[in-house]
Amino acid sequence: MASKRDYYEVLGVSKSANEDEIKKAYRQLALKYHPDRNKGNQEAEDKFKEATEAYEVLRDSKKRSQYDKFGHEGVGGFEGFGRGASADFSDIFGDFDLGDIFEGFFGGGGGFGGRPGSSQRARRGADIQYDLSLTLEEAAIGHEVQIEIPRHEHCATCSGSGSAPGSKTTTCPVCNGTGQVRQTQGFFSVTQTCYKCRGEGKIIGNPCKTCNGSGLKVQKRKITVKVPPGVESGSRLKITGEGEQSSGGGTRGDLYVLLHVRKHELFERHGNDLLLDVSISIPLACLGGEILVDTIYGKKIKLKVPSGTQSGQIFRLKGQGLPYLGSYGKGDQHVRVNIDIPKKLSARQKELLKEFAKLNGETFDQARPFYK
Repeated sequence: MASKRDYYEVLGVSKSANEDEIKKAYRQLALKYHPDRNKGNQEAEDKFKEATEAYEVLRDSKKRSQYDKFGHEGVGGFEGFGRGASADFSDIFGDFDLGDIFEGFFGGGGGFGGRPGSSQRARRGADIQYDLSLTLEEAAIGHEVQIEIPRHEHCATCSGSGSAPGSKTTTCPVCNGTGQVRQTQGFFSVTQTCYKCRGEGKIIGNPCKTCNGSGLKVQKRKITVKVPPGVESGSRLKITGEGEQSSGGGTRGDLYVLLHVRKHELFERHGNDLLLDVSISIPLACLGGEILVDTIYGKKIKLKVPSGTQSGQIFRLKGQGLPYLGSYGKGDQHVRVNIDIPKKLSARQKELLKEFAKLNGETFDQARPFYK
């Protein structure tokens, strides 16, 4: 059997180390080698037990004195970690947030820091999400709409107490009204939600028939939502305090409105810019002129088409796009022109196109694609 290492060596402190230095050294080792942080690592578990055993001896003045005089033989009756030793972790980690350090050590079933007799912190109500559909025009100019949401409100019959009118609640005998119970796992002391009252801290003897003792009743609530100009699909609006009511007297949750901007039949959105396709005739593309184009704001704007415009050419209308959300200015509207080729031609149109082809230096065969 391997001999034990010197306890001072295990903790990495000198023999003259004071209690605070010993505690600090053990704290660092416990954080590093704790089994729940090193699952399946036997070496880490052994080092953790070794450090705990060393700490249990050196933190006790009598045991330390015996160890200093006689070594391991002087504390031979000491039972190591896992066989009865119990380090006071609340003392060791008193200035740390154990909920952050050991998050998940116990599967999320318990929290740290709560002590028997402490008052329970009222739980916050749940948040609600509402999906709202908008047109592109509404996203461009902003929109105000009234929505109706179902949510939990305090029961009117029992005023949210959960007890039938005229009856009273009693303090939970398991947690003494704190809503939490303390349990020990190994040398950890952890607090968990009380199984008897489910964290409420009280027992309802005669439940309210309207809400079945929950203290809450689903009701419909109308809320006015103001959508700012420039929003996109996926944007969320937060309305503070319009979520679910808490059963424990805590603050309400929040309402999140998730926006969905529908596709437009004419405009294609690219960020804050818009793209519009328009068709122009062959003469207009060749000779140039002006056309009226639609905008997302309902007004038509004149667009100058220069002579010789090619199919697919894009022109910009500055500032006719969507507003920048929460800022100044707007994007642009881009107009893409497509030359409209007629599918049917009259005899006169064919003659004119033949004449145009000849004037353009094209032979009869080259001009054949213009007619049938």
